[in-house]
This record gives sequence, C-alpha cells and structure tokens, in this order.
Amino acid sequence: MERAEKVELVTTFSTAVKTAGAIVVAHNNGLTVNQVNDLRGKMAKAGATVKVVKNRLAMRALAGTDAEGISKLFKGPTMVAYGADPVAAPKVAADFAKANEKFVVLGGALGKTTLDASGVKALAELPSLDQLRGKLIGLIQAPATKIAGVLAAPAGQLARVFNAYATKS
Repeated sequence: MERAEKVELVTTFSTAVKTAGAIVVAHNNGLTVNQVNDLRGKMAKAGATVKVVKNRLAMRALAGTDAEGISKLFKGPTMVAYGADPVAAPKVAADFAKANEKFVVLGGALGKTTLDASGVKALAELPSLDQLRGKLIGLIQAPATKIAGVLAAPAGQLARVFNAYATKS
C-alpha cells in the first residue's frame, strides 16, 4: 500500500469513526471468506459497516477522536464494525459471535465511553433507535386515543338507549 493510500485510509476511517454512533472491535482469526461476506451483508442490512484495517493505521485514525480509548484493542487480526445507529453494529456483531466462535468481540466505544465485551453485549440487547421511536410515538398517541374514546362513549350510550326504545315499540 502506497503512502498516499495509507493517508487517505486513515482520513476516511477517522471521519467514519467520528460520525459513528457505536464502534465494535473484534478478532476475526479463522473466519472464512464466506463468513466475512455474510457478516458484511448482515451489517449492511442493519445500516452498519465492517472493515478490516491494519492495526497501526486504525490507531492513527483513532488518535484525537472520542473513541481513542479503544486503541489498545487493536492487537492481532481485528475487524471494526461501526454505524450511525448506536445499537445496529453491536447487535449484529453479538448475534454473529453467537453463531461463529472464531469471531470474538473484544470491546468497543459508544461516544467517549469505552466498552468491554460485556458492555457491547449489553448494548446489543437494547432496542434499536427505530423501535424506541415507535414506542415513544405510541406513548404520545395513547392519551389522545383515550380522550377520543371517552368523548365518544356518551354519544354511543345515548345511541344505544334510543335504539332500545325504538326496538321496544
């Protein structure tokens, strides 16, 4: 790899890390090409990205960012997963690690917070951003629905009384 390519790689990876909601670092020693492609496909569906970056270049890219604390995880054959949604990359990585014992989650970062492997697994168990938004909208709409039901109830009761008198005669 030429020096200019290395500089460009460090710059693009640093930019990606700065905009990422969460970053996951894992060992990928012994994964086949098909397994790596499967992981990349699952990450893409979730809106996340997986990259294999040289450790030295990854540490340079992390220098000066909020995720600088995970630099110590870059030892041996590592893979980095990141995405804008703070739950997407950890969720896919944790699920993939359950199915493939050669893929070992080492840790990660959530903003300035450095996570160990158990922290990444805990983050993976949280609902996604879209699920949280759906729950929040449901909670906001619930009072309006209940008010509409309460306001409609007397009119419905009145209609049933009129119907009872009409059928009685």
